[in-house]
Amino acid sequence: MTDKITALYCRLSQDDMLQGESNSITNQKAILKKYAEDNGFSNPVYYVDDGVSGTTFERDGFKAMMADVEAGKVGTVITKDLSRLGRDYLKTGEYIEIIFPDYDVRYIAINDNVDTLKSENELMAFKNIFNDWYARDTSKKIRAVFKAKGQSGKPLSLPIYGYKASEEDKHKWIIDDEPAAVVRKIYKLCISGYGPTQIARKLTEEGIPNPTAYAISQGRNPANKNSRLDRWCTETVIDILEHPEYIGHTVNFRTRRKSYKNKRKIENPKEDWLIFENTHEPIVTQQEFDLVQELRSNKRRNQKQEAVNPFSGVCYCADCGKKLYLCRSRSLSEDQEHLKCSTHSADKDSCSAHYIRTVVLKELVLNALNKLLDNVKDNEAEFVQTAMDNSASKHSSDVFKAKKALNQAEKRIAELDRLFARLYEDNISGKISDERFAVLSAGYEDEQKKLKAKASELTAFIETAEQKCADVNSFIKVVQKYEHITELTPEIMHELIEKIVVYAPEKSDGHRTQQIEIHFRFDVAIATAIADSKEYDKKKKAA
Repeated sequence: MTDKITALYCRLSQDDMLQGESNSITNQKAILKKYAEDNGFSNPVYYVDDGVSGTTFERDGFKAMMADVEAGKVGTVITKDLSRLGRDYLKTGEYIEIIFPDYDVRYIAINDNVDTLKSENELMAFKNIFNDWYARDTSKKIRAVFKAKGQSGKPLSLPIYGYKASEEDKHKWIIDDEPAAVVRKIYKLCISGYGPTQIARKLTEEGIPNPTAYAISQGRNPANKNSRLDRWCTETVIDILEHPEYIGHTVNFRTRRKSYKNKRKIENPKEDWLIFENTHEPIVTQQEFDLVQELRSNKRRNQKQEAVNPFSGVCYCADCGKKLYLCRSRSLSEDQEHLKCSTHSADKDSCSAHYIRTVVLKELVLNALNKLLDNVKDNEAEFVQTAMDNSASKHSSDVFKAKKALNQAEKRIAELDRLFARLYEDNISGKISDERFAVLSAGYEDEQKKLKAKASELTAFIETAEQKCADVNSFIKVVQKYEHITELTPEIMHELIEKIVVYAPEKSDGHRTQQIEIHFRFDVAIATAIADSKEYDKKKKAA
């Protein structure tokens, strides 16, 4: 015996807990302490990992022990059995047969009669393999249980920020009022034109606790233990803005692990997610969520000025179809802020400027919006029917063509499957050579891959077009929130207007006018107006 540390290592995983008290940390400590005392091992020090799988060696207690081993402080390592050290037979064998001997450390597994000082332990490798098999088998059973649970519609993850588990049913999510208010604020700010970075900065400045800080304050384990507690980060805001759980859906199988030994999570593609709708109370509405996803898909560059211009990212050039570029700075007054064609900004010969001042555009849009509000208020039933007829009429031709193209694509995909099967049979029977088979099959596979991508795009287009026809009533609900609009905000713009198309100016006798088209959401209507800067300036001067 030496004056070095005798490391008494204990480990307990979630699976071990199911086997009762025999593997408990308390029981392991008692066994190790008695063995050390009975056999004269001095300076005993416990190293403990409670609730950690043996398939990984990324354990705090184990790493602390290995730090002392590498520092030359440890003379002996004792565990209850080989499985306590680890269940990965390759790594466990490496530690026992290579790493421990390199540091002159003796290893003892009491119940498995392993002592590296006394024998070669010929059966140790087989015992390690059996421990590994046990972990593999347990992993299979757990995955099967998780799969069945996930397919039944029960959430596989803990409640996300904004929700908490119900006291009556731990699988049911209920709204957690304080963080839910923050989630609604984040969505409202996004609809108002703020980007994720701006939202994160704003929440930090207001001193609102981020999800990690909030979880700790409630005595819960945070999802991201490495997150800073004093600020919000952009990635957290983006994550909140993209979760369908906030409209009441349960989303399972977002991630997977490659194997039971590799604990790193891998993101699954969205088509592999399993979504169960309306399983819990939503925090935001479907319309708010859809609007945020649309805004996020048309990301705009960050602006240095905090105030968000309502026309940012909404206006388009009538000639080239590209977005109009918002020109603003602290040196420009409100009357001088303007929009111009982004194509023209990049190449002056490709398109004209389509220059229009935002104050002029704002007056025209406000007038058009208030006319629409009056129309809905006075003739709601007639407006709904006209809007639905217009929407259906606009999309009927495009949808018909898309459905016809989708049908043709699906037929060709099925035909290619049959051709490939016949080609394979001809190759097996010797009718065509392997080289010929490789060339033809590669061509068929490439064509089928392109057709499947096209079919997916057509399906998405058809679903979106048909949904627009059905969402006129949703538009009405939004309109009913407003009596008379006096100030044009980004939120109002994004809720009611899909886009604004600006035409090239026309000049006559030194007078400059230009037409604009205001496309309201869900194709309910298109308003046209004439922008006239001189008329606006006259009204302002008279006022």
